[in-house]
Amino acid sequence: MIYVLSGPNLRRLGIREPDVYGSDTFEDLADLCRATGRELGLHVEVRQTDDEAELVGWLHEAADGKIPVVLNPAAFTHYSYALRDAIAQRTAPLVEVHISNPAAREEFRHTSVVAAVATGTIAGFGLRSYVLALRAIAEMIEK
Repeated sequence: MIYVLSGPNLRRLGIREPDVYGSDTFEDLADLCRATGRELGLHVEVRQTDDEAELVGWLHEAADGKIPVVLNPAAFTHYSYALRDAIAQRTAPLVEVHISNPAAREEFRHTSVVAAVATGTIAGFGLRSYVLALRAIAEMIEK
């Protein structure tokens, strides 16, 4: 089992700034992640929330269950120390992902408070960022 967790505004994919995030919807993303999981022989559970507390709770659940996580913290990336502290408790690989490349965007997006406690970060490849993260986690848990 792998959790794919997405933070605020990602349910609005396909509507929200398509020039930045593309025209695929959140359901397209969820379908892609589940299909990639099947290809890798893994069950993928996809969740999205706009609520920081709910996301922290899911990270605690993952830590308690030793469940690997692909996480797009979205706006929480840049300021949520609560999220950072929850990720620091991880007991399995956690890959931070971003659809766009935050380093190529506005200055406030250049800082990730969660990157230092993640296993790694993949950004800038559109929805493919999630596929790359799932493949990386599959390789890590296989070893």
